Amino acid sequence: MSPQVGLPDILRRQEAELEQRQADLVASRAAVTRLFAAHADEGRTHGAHGERLVGLDAVQSRLEIMGRTMTSECMGVHPGRAQRAEDLMASRLPNAEALARGVQFRTLYQDCVRKDTATVEHANWLLQNGGEVRTAPVVPQRMVITDRECALLPLDPADSRKGALYITEPSIISALVGLFEQAWTLAEPLGAAASRDPDTGLSPTERQLLRLLASGLTDEAAGQRLGISVRTVRRQMASIMERLGATSRFEAGLKAAQHCWL
Repeated sequence: MSPQVGLPDILRRQEAELEQRQADLVASRAAVTRLFAAHADEGRTHGAHGERLVGLDAVQSRLEIMGRTMTSECMGVHPGRAQRAEDLMASRLPNAEALARGVQFRTLYQDCVRKDTATVEHANWLLQNGGEVRTAPVVPQRMVITDRECALLPLDPADSRKGALYITEPSIISALVGLFEQAWTLAEPLGAAASRDPDTGLSPTERQLLRLLASGLTDEAAGQRLGISVRTVRRQMASIMERLGATSRFEAGLKAAQHCWL
């Protein structure tokens, strides 16, 4: 078969599979959020399989213990905009000690941090020391999982300083690991340039932005989900409208659907 005939069909099938995996990730994230909310609503400080940690000091103390005791693997998800440079620098020493013990680090950020100097510098440090770092337009809620045995999730995803839930229940850990692995397979290595769709020219973030706005989210809500400012949302939409030859967002939505961009 001629490549001009066969390859576009292969790409279309791969895009359909990727979209299905994205949908599976969204469904898994929602299920884990419901599970987490139900567990947190019990209102217990100590439970049979976990513990509520109230306040930032308690969370940092538990993170230090997890860092000292992990032996094989650390999976981290950090949604939203970049972390503070001093926090990233403070994590270097315990991370270096864990890496020296042979702990495998896999860290997942949102695409928006690719332009943050401190985060990119820290990611390069991790890469140079054997860690792996990837980014995606949308990632699950903040979490840290060590040795596939314990996990830490914020009590309030909107404000991680309020406290966290420390989980050791195997069934919940398994669900969180599955969610992380789904997100990881959809993400791209930080060192690689974000790939653009060969047919539409859309970056992963632009495609996700189109989907979010088409689903009815406001600029503010879409920006929050993607970890970017409202100004960036509007700038990207202006670029998309220009490529579509649309004079309004409504017209852009119609043309995006007609061109199978949605």
